[in-house]
Amino acid sequence: MDELVIEAGKTERHYWADLWRYRELFFFLSWRDILVRYKQTVIGVLWAVIRPVLTTVVFTIIGGRLAKLPSDGLPYPVLVFAAMLPWQFFSSSLAEASNSLITNANMISKIYFPRLVIPASSVIVSFVDFLISAVILVALMAWYHVTPGWRLALLPLFTVLAFFASFGVSLWLAALNVKYRDFRYVIPFIVQFGLYISPVMFTSGVIRDKLGATFSQFYCLNPMVGVIDGFRWAVGGQADACLETNLLVSVAITVLLLLSGVQYFRATEKNFADII
Repeated sequence: MDELVIEAGKTERHYWADLWRYRELFFFLSWRDILVRYKQTVIGVLWAVIRPVLTTVVFTIIGGRLAKLPSDGLPYPVLVFAAMLPWQFFSSSLAEASNSLITNANMISKIYFPRLVIPASSVIVSFVDFLISAVILVALMAWYHVTPGWRLALLPLFTVLAFFASFGVSLWLAALNVKYRDFRYVIPFIVQFGLYISPVMFTSGVIRDKLGATFSQFYCLNPMVGVIDGFRWAVGGQADACLETNLLVSVAITVLLLLSGVQYFRATEKNFADII
């Protein structure tokens, strides 16, 4: 039988081994949250489909019909949903993971385990919603006769990039929310504001054409710009002129967010039980 030995001053050395040792807790929390997420709802997991679909319909009417924004050769609903899919995953991860430590306050204050397990399990729950919603993208591509090419095989790489971007930001927000409860009011604003500054209803080229190359460079510091451009390229083959640059910037920003998020979370988690 395995023994868990807690030694004073040895936490750092054992922490990453403890993450593996507590993998069953990670699976349990993820499965629990998946079961509870749509418990006692009438349509259950269909909410994972309805939310991005309704947003896509609204954006299609506003952007495609009224504003007549360019779609770079893709049917406009496919253009929007290909962006909505990773964005919904990103925003849902932020909303769920940021409150995950507060929600599990009783467990944090009573037993030892690597706290990193909690926000990670919340991101996994959002990823399950992402997989369910992906079925709608396949249906839209079939309906509008969008034939996937070899680029579709690279879609998992962009999904991994979206996952790490979500996880990195989620670690920051989860840790900050424990210490500064004001973040419970800030996070919904961040999510809502982020939707409008990400290329969901429009392409990245619109920003460059309307606001200039200099502003476009700052705009690409949003890690979801490269992710969304990559999703659209993988689905329809249409590539933004700055796709490679946008992807490189997104990878760099994502790595920075992930490493700094882990570092900040690790530096503050030893105090979670005292202040939560």
